[in-house]
This record gives sequence, C-alpha cells and structure tokens, in this order.
Amino acid sequence: MVIRGAGLARGAPVAGQVGPGCSPRQPMLEAPQGQIARLGGACAWPPVSLIPLIPFLTSLDGCCPVLPRAAVGPPSVPGRFQRVLYFICAFQNISCGIHYLASVFMGVTPRHVCRPPGNVSLVVFHNHSNWSLEDTGALLSLGQKDYVMVQLQNGEIWELSRCSRNKRENTSSLDYEYTGSKKEFPCVDGYIYDQNTWKSTAVTQWNLVCDRKWLAMLIQPLFMFGVLLGSVTFGYFSDRLGRRVVLWATSSGMFLFGIAAAFAVDYYTFMAARFFLAMVASGYLVVGFVYVMEFIGMKSRTWASVHLHSFFAVGTLLVALTGYLVRTWWLYQMILSTVTVPFILCCWVLPETPFWLLSEGRYEEAQKIVDIMAKWNRTSSCKLSELLSLDLQGPVGNSPTEVQKHSLSHLFYNWNIATRTLTVWLIWFTGSLGFYSFSLNSVNLGGNEYLNLFLLGVVEIPAYTFVCIAMDKVGRRTVLAYSLFCSALTCGVIMVIPHKHYILGVVAAMVGKFAIGAAFGLIYLYTAELYPTIVRSLAVGSGSMVCRLASILAPFSVDLSSVWIFIPQLFVGTMAFLSGVLTLKLPETLGKQLATTWEEAAKLESENESNSSKLLPTTNNSGLEKTEAITPRDSGLGE
Repeated sequence: MVIRGAGLARGAPVAGQVGPGCSPRQPMLEAPQGQIARLGGACAWPPVSLIPLIPFLTSLDGCCPVLPRAAVGPPSVPGRFQRVLYFICAFQNISCGIHYLASVFMGVTPRHVCRPPGNVSLVVFHNHSNWSLEDTGALLSLGQKDYVMVQLQNGEIWELSRCSRNKRENTSSLDYEYTGSKKEFPCVDGYIYDQNTWKSTAVTQWNLVCDRKWLAMLIQPLFMFGVLLGSVTFGYFSDRLGRRVVLWATSSGMFLFGIAAAFAVDYYTFMAARFFLAMVASGYLVVGFVYVMEFIGMKSRTWASVHLHSFFAVGTLLVALTGYLVRTWWLYQMILSTVTVPFILCCWVLPETPFWLLSEGRYEEAQKIVDIMAKWNRTSSCKLSELLSLDLQGPVGNSPTEVQKHSLSHLFYNWNIATRTLTVWLIWFTGSLGFYSFSLNSVNLGGNEYLNLFLLGVVEIPAYTFVCIAMDKVGRRTVLAYSLFCSALTCGVIMVIPHKHYILGVVAAMVGKFAIGAAFGLIYLYTAELYPTIVRSLAVGSGSMVCRLASILAPFSVDLSSVWIFIPQLFVGTMAFLSGVLTLKLPETLGKQLATTWEEAAKLESENESNSSKLLPTTNNSGLEKTEAITPRDSGLGE
C-alpha cells in the first residue's frame, strides 16, 4: 500500500523497508517519487511532520547529502555497528537453511521387508542361504517381485516382500522358486529395515511405508505450508511488537520446536512440532531480513540482501555434514537444532531499529540507538529533535493519511499486463520448484548422497555473486532467460546420462542448481521493476505466494521418482524451458526509470525494442531506489 505524505516534496529520497510479508530473498525497496513508504507496515505514521524526517532517514542510510555521515560509515561500506549486526543476524539464517532441508535425510525411506510372525531359523534369498534377515533388506530392489524366504523355528515357511508376506502351504520345500499354494497376509508385525545407511529415520520410527507411505510424503509439504503461514503471522507481529522481540521469539521457537520434534512420541506430535518450527523459521527469515535492511546503507543493500542467502546455503552444507556423521534421526535433529543457541544467547544485545521506534513515536529510544551507532562507528551523532523539528516530550503533527488499496485483478489491467503477470508467476513457480527439487532429489543422483547435497549447497554461493554482477552488466532479462535455459538444458543432460556414470549426473545437477538459484534470486528484483508503483507490492507478494505453492509441490515431484527416476528433472526442465522462452517476451528494465503509472509500464516493451542497445547500467535501478515498501497488508499474500 502507499501512503501519500502531506507536504512531501516530489522526488525527495526517503528510505523505506521491506514489509514482513515479502520474501527474505528480495532486496530492500525504497519509497517512490512523491510518496513515502510506511515504516512498520501495520503502523500509522507518528504524528510529526514528514519533511524534517527525510534527512534523518537518509542519514541512517549513509546517504544524507546535508548531514555528516552520522551514525554510519561511508555510503558504500556499512559501518562497524552495521557489520556486527549483519553477521549476527546472518548467522541465524544458517539455522533456517538447516531446518528447511533437514528432511532430505530425516525422511529417507530405507529398503525393507515385512517382519515374520516368529523367530527365524533359516533365511534364503535367491541362491544364497547364509544371510541374516537384517542384511537381506539391502538386497531387495524397489520392485515388488523380489522377496526373502524364511523358515521359522516352528517349521512354517514365509515369503517376505516389501509390503506383504505369504505363507506357504507346503512346508517341506525350501526352494526359493515355489509354485504351490500360499496365503497372503498383511505386515501386522511391522517391518525390518536396512540399517547400513541409516540406523533410524522418521519413516522407520513410525513405519511410514506401504499403505502409510502417504504420511511420509506429507513431512516436507506440511513444513512448507507452515513457512507460508509463518511469514504472514510473524510479519504482522513484528509491526506490532517490534523487530527485536520477534527475532528473539522466533529464534527461541526454532530451538524449542526443533528439540520437540526430536523427542516426539508419535507421528502427529512430530508433524505438529515441524509445522510450528516452519512457522518460526520463516518468521525469522522475513523479520530478520527487514531488521538487517533497516540498518544497512542503500549503496550496500543489493549485495547485503543477496548474500544473506549465502548463509542459508551454509545451512544446507551443515545438513549434509551432520547427516554423514550422525545416522540416528532424533540425534541428527537435536544436533541441528543446537545451531541456533549462539544467536539466542547474544540476540538480547541487538537494539530495536530506529525506523520502528520512530513509527511508534518512541523518539528518545531512537535517539539512544543513533548515539550508540555513532559511538561504534566513531562518527559524530545527530539530534533527532533538530531533524524532526520536534519536542521529544510531546507529539505534534499530522493525522494518519488515507491508504490506497488494490486487488489482485489490477495485475490483469489489460491483455499485455495480464500476459506479463502470468509469465512472471510461471517464473516464480519454476524457480521455487527447481530450487527445492534439485536439493531434495540429491539422494537419488547416485554415489554419496551426503556429498551430493553438500555440493548442491556450495554452488548457491557463487550463484548469488554472479547475479549481483551480471544483472547490472548484461541486464535482468538476459541473465534470467539464460539461467532458465541453462537449467532446462542440464535437466535434459541428467536424463540421458547413464546411472552408472553418476559423477557426470552430479556435476550436471550442480550446474542446474547454480542456474536455477541465479534465476530464483533475480526474479524478486525483476518483478518489482516490471510493474508500476500502484501494484508493485501486489506483484511481488502474489509472486511470492506462487513461489511458496511450488515449494509445497516440489516434494511430491521428488516422490514420483519412485515411479520413474527422472520425473523431477522432466518437470523442472520443461517448466524452465517454457519460462525461458516467455522471459524473452518480457521487457528489459536495466537502466530505465521505474514505472509509476500503467502507461509507463506499458511503454517498457516499446522502449525496449527501440532503445535496448543504448541502455547503460545504473546503480540506482539495481538498488530499487524510489519504490514503495511491501507489506503483507498490501497484497494479502506472503511467502
């Protein structure tokens, strides 16, 4: 939503913020020309004149043309205070990355057979009879034809398969191949699992196989649904209670719910703990992003926001390392949950953001924070009372201004805009589907599944650096289209690589993850630049919703690999190729002024055809200056 500031000079640069409902992967947004973004999303402006507030906001950003760089370092390099806050908050992103992908190993389904109804005296598998029953589970193929023949101590002969068991009527024949009569029984005594790779998983803990397999398939989708709700819920709380309180609450919740999941007594308790864990992890990502961006200078925001996700990728690396070292699921979950403890112990030192304090009218507290920033950064402070032309002991000023609202139908303003919206939504969907499909499918690539996930996490870090550099060199559309085409190509390559050459498959998957990660990181910025001011928040918010829907569906796509191992690559490759083709139809936004009206947005395509060769990179556009803040109330949506 946009709040128009009374008496605000057109074109005045005012720092804004990302609203708590938007994705933690998008860069900081700024207020549009002639408008001012509401600080806090759910809060009305404090009753003060807006014009004196402008120098203070820009000085916090390190870009004030009037004041000395009070409370901050040079505009291109954040001060020491901001750097410390950045790395403290970014460290907690590691925990978020851990919990988002912990189910890659925690939800593994080992090979298994039905448990026989008594003590076993002899085990026969094909022509071998010296196996123990626990060892034969690793020999069974995923097909339904293989079985293990066992003779019980009471003389009964049973054929044990993955989801059923058959009792032979003739107990005199010990041949593996048997054509006589037999009777089928369900696996009421449980299952025997292969423990060569994992001693226990959530699947083996509650026998989530065969007719209960669908319960295992819900572990990751339900987590992602919690992510969707958490971003909206805690975004609202951060506006009401403050960023600092929510950061502490969500971090503590990550630890408590993570431990609760490890000690869950049944499947439903486990799922409930994971659901709330997803909510608080998502809440931290969103509110933590807002918190950091409210302290980081405008010149550094693009790099700072993008590389917050590098810490998320570090979480993926820790999942792979912990999974390799710890093969018991509840201990694995406990160890991963302790990563958040250092942040909990030191987060109490984090101050509230001056932006939120001002939006609540708490000017004295905001002044204290500014003084602390100045002391840490070894610069002179500034007096808010002078900047705000305000007596800090009594409020003076304006009443809240009228809010302009827009509905989802505004994204289908005309045929061209509707086509653009559907294309952008498809790209969001493809980016999220590919990102999680590559990660979750790492266990099916062959070779060492722990090394596979580790490598797929490593390639994310250079992908984000690539986006920061390339988008201002060759343009948003070009980078996005080539990233999608590259992802589609690598999916096709993976499908034709023989399974015995799994090393080539892993290398191709790394290239695909790099490409889809670059596309996924860029689409936030590109979407905001494609739409006019009046619906920019709505466009990013709706894309974020489509993105989250794809993350819910991605685990189901990976589960279909049991039908055909290349189904995830087929889905992602097809969607990526189609998205890449449609991306070429979108206008280039590099070097262009952000649109404020539908007419300016419609001119993007015509201007792109005639002037694309004359465009020059601009740092302003890459920082998304002069666009409004995004809040959950604007779009009614959130990631």
